[in-house]
Order: sequence, then structure tokens, then C-alpha cells
Amino acid sequence: MMDLDPKHYEQVNLRDDDVRNIVWSYLVHNCFKETAKAFLASAGMKNPTEPTLDMDTRKLISQYVQEGKALNAIELTEQLAPKLLDSNMDLHFDLLTLHFIDLIRARKCGEALEFGQKKLIGFGKVQKYVVKLEDVMALMAYEDPEKSPMFHLLSSEYRQSVAEGLNQAILEHANMPANSELERLAQQATVVRQYLHEFDKDAHSPFSVKTFVNQ
Repeated sequence: MMDLDPKHYEQVNLRDDDVRNIVWSYLVHNCFKETAKAFLASAGMKNPTEPTLDMDTRKLISQYVQEGKALNAIELTEQLAPKLLDSNMDLHFDLLTLHFIDLIRARKCGEALEFGQKKLIGFGKVQKYVVKLEDVMALMAYEDPEKSPMFHLLSSEYRQSVAEGLNQAILEHANMPANSELERLAQQATVVRQYLHEFDKDAHSPFSVKTFVNQ
């Protein structure tokens, strides 16, 4: 059984190499190529644990998603990770609906309807897509879709979440970790701190990244 007393872990040493690998992993995962190269040189790292996977292409794919060019993102994804979207219907659906939403935003309702009938109607046969499909189709009824009840579908935050999900899926497709080491550490810290809080609510508050950073 895990020892829950945090004092027992205060003297655990974190090696400099481990810290460098955590930073390198984060930079590679998020496609900060130039920063990663500069960090690699300044840190004197020779054999990083995190392999790279075409950061330029992954970054461009992410930019396409966030700039309203979902079809370009799909095309480039199929080149970098063949068959990924064939096997990941959820992701494919999100990308196709993004393009539909962009057509609505541009008031190209006729083109949007044609695209929906050609590319999206098949998803209506799968129950888990029905509600979202109804939401994106309903955007056509509003003169200003951004003031509709489904306004979140047009937000930059939604685009960012789709872009992040696509990046993770591409990495997994290449048998690489879907999350960076830093993200996995944060997730682990959250779970452990929550467990400690439940064990002794007075001594340990739930883990908060904001609180940790501001300490």
C-alpha cells in the first residue's frame, strides 16, 4: 500500500536530466520547434527521451484547425497519419463539423447545406452524434450564430480543444505518448493530492496548478 505521509517524499531527489527531459517533452509535444532546438543546445542534451514527430507538420495542422481551415487539416493529417481519421470517427466528425460551422459563420448557408448532406448526414445514423449534429445544423437558423445557444461551437476555445485532440491522436497513431511528461505529472499530482485530501482533509487541500505556480 502507498505511504500517504508526504514527509516521506520530501527528500526525493529529482535529477537535472529528468527536469530537462520534462521540458523537452513539453516543447516537442506542443511543436515549439525553434525553442526546442535552442533548449537542446543550451542544456547540452544529446539523447532526449522524447522522440520528435514532424513538428512542422503537426504545428501546421493545428494552425489550420484554429484558423478555420479544417479541410486542409484533414488533408495534411491523412498524409502524416494515414487511416487515422478512418479509425477515429469522433475526431473526423469534429473536423468536418468545424468546416460546416465555418461555412455558416461566413453566411454560406447553401454551401453548408450541400456539405452537410454530403459529408455529415451519415453520422446521423450513429446515436452519439445526433445531438451535436442537431446543434450544428441549428446554427443555420440564426442570423448571428455567435448569439445562439450553441455559440460555444464557434469559440476559439472549442477550436483549441479539437486541435489538441488531433495532435494527441496523431502522436498516439505513431505509438508516441498522447500527453507530454509535464501533463502526465500534473495529472498524477492532481490524483495523488486529491487522494491525500480525502485521507486527511485538514492537512491536504486539493491540488491546484494555479496555486502551485503562485507559491
